[in-house]
Amino acid sequence: MSVRAGLGRLFAAPILIWLALTIALPLGYCIWISLTNANTMGGVPRFVGLANYVTVFSDGTMTGPFLRSLMWAIGAAVLQTVIAAGAALLLSRGFRGQHIARTWIMISWVVPTIIVTFLWRWMLNADFGVVNHVLTGLGLIERPIDFLGDPDFAFLTVSLINAWRWFPFMTLLILAALTRIAPEYYEAAKVEGATGLQIFQRVTLPFIQPVLYVVGLLGTLWSINVFDIIWLTTKGGPIGVTKTMPVAIYERAFQQFRLGEASAMSVTLALFLLVFAFCYIRFVPSGASEQEVV
Repeated sequence: MSVRAGLGRLFAAPILIWLALTIALPLGYCIWISLTNANTMGGVPRFVGLANYVTVFSDGTMTGPFLRSLMWAIGAAVLQTVIAAGAALLLSRGFRGQHIARTWIMISWVVPTIIVTFLWRWMLNADFGVVNHVLTGLGLIERPIDFLGDPDFAFLTVSLINAWRWFPFMTLLILAALTRIAPEYYEAAKVEGATGLQIFQRVTLPFIQPVLYVVGLLGTLWSINVFDIIWLTTKGGPIGVTKTMPVAIYERAFQQFRLGEASAMSVTLALFLLVFAFCYIRFVPSGASEQEVV
């Protein structure tokens, strides 16, 4: 083994050890717990094999949360990507106050989730929320809407809150990609008589498509694991319309005290996300290269 290879392994060792301690070890422990009858009330766990998996798949309590998690993740990824792309395109244009707008985007992302959630709860309150006040004042609605308590509005409302929470980070990624586009490409397209839509399709989109590819994957994986926003707004209600897999796992582990079954649900979700990420990377086109654009 050469000195360079040895140094490479030495420098990589700390991060590999860190990944083993923070990911591999907890995941392995979760898999083991899923094979036992462990509960949060104490006692020595007893090995039960795949009994927990049979239970969570046969009792029907995981089907609804899993389907809602898919709807939540896909909807959130689409919303976040569309809003972030639109915001990035606006911020990439030269206008007065551009730097202030970019700073605001960054600040809105670093605000803690609990603060963002409680602000939205206050604004959407049916009795004194500013959103209902504005909508009734404009004559758009006749009476206040309980956005977080009405089953017809709760899921969409929480999805919008989640999209608003995470779109600034996506915006920064897309904005970074836009700064890589040389002005000469736009000038050449204008000389050729291309319209604004054609410039976006033939110049802008091919450059930012690789970033949109990554943003779509990250948005889906992050959204399907979101727990805090849902729990702080609706706790999975009303009547379970916002109960996704993370909420169902929490309830199974810490309200029903069935830690083994909750671990089985967690492992199932992790395996699904692993397969999804593999298929996404394998089959979804990542975009054109700079040479193909030119």
